Amino acid sequence: MEYPGSLLVPVLVTTEVAHLVGSRLGANAEVRFLGDLAAGELVVEGVMAGDWLRIAELVSRYRDLPLGTVDASVIAAAERLGITEIATLDRRHFSIVRPAHTDTFQLLP
Repeated sequence: MEYPGSLLVPVLVTTEVAHLVGSRLGANAEVRFLGDLAAGELVVEGVMAGDWLRIAELVSRYRDLPLGTVDASVIAAAERLGITEIATLDRRHFSIVRPAHTDTFQLLP
């Protein structure tokens, strides 16, 4: 499924982002993030049944980082949807992991 012009946010990421935004930028910023989700400006991408095995594989393979479930869910969703651009503040993890569908991710910003 394509979402032209939309920014996808894997569902497991929403809690992490809400926490970071709220704790670092305050409740008003967290409310704006939640409003963007509600308005559809950010499209929440669920974890599909097949993603869980891939997430487990990635967490196991990159256990020394450690990668973690949330970051692995981003990679699994990107692989499933053919996405090569990832917006992240965690450049270290996403520059080390080798996705199945492309040589590397293009990391933004």
